[in-house]
Amino acid sequence: MHANAQEPRLLRWLDCFTEGVGRAIAWLVIIMMVIQFAIVVLRYVVGINSIVMQESVMYMHAAVFMLGAAWTLKRDGHVRVDIFYRRFSDRGRAWVDLLGTLFLLIPVSLFIAFSSFSYVRSSWVIMERSPDGGIPGVFLLKTLILVMVGLLLLQGIAQLMRQTLIIRGKLTNTTHAHEEIV
Repeated sequence: MHANAQEPRLLRWLDCFTEGVGRAIAWLVIIMMVIQFAIVVLRYVVGINSIVMQESVMYMHAAVFMLGAAWTLKRDGHVRVDIFYRRFSDRGRAWVDLLGTLFLLIPVSLFIAFSSFSYVRSSWVIMERSPDGGIPGVFLLKTLILVMVGLLLLQGIAQLMRQTLIIRGKLTNTTHAHEEIV
């Protein structure tokens, strides 16, 4: 989506931040594939097994999904059953997105944050490590849950701002990833 000159500075900053995180995380997919290939070659050609390498793929996989969720939301790439949505006007879509953000995204994100906080905190208290001698940072992996929530809430703020501007007629909707495919 191209920056609209009518967008408030905060909205542009939030979108740029989410976009930057998404682009940075995308590189993990390539790194993850290279490491997975190395794991297979080392195991079946050389006969060497590395728990750290195997766990690193798991950590990167978790990071891609959890830290990429806000970027997917920004890009309107999430799964949507749009039987009616695709027929709505831009303002109608903005209302659906605004209500979805207010009554689904934000409450679910806050629920995840509150329900996982003690889980993450207790992992930090004991500096949780891998029981198999792998990566000694399980507490960092679990922290991704809260980081994901933070990123989703930031993008949720951007979504609320954008949809409000569209509803008020002060911004045009430039995202149509969900257009009808014939």
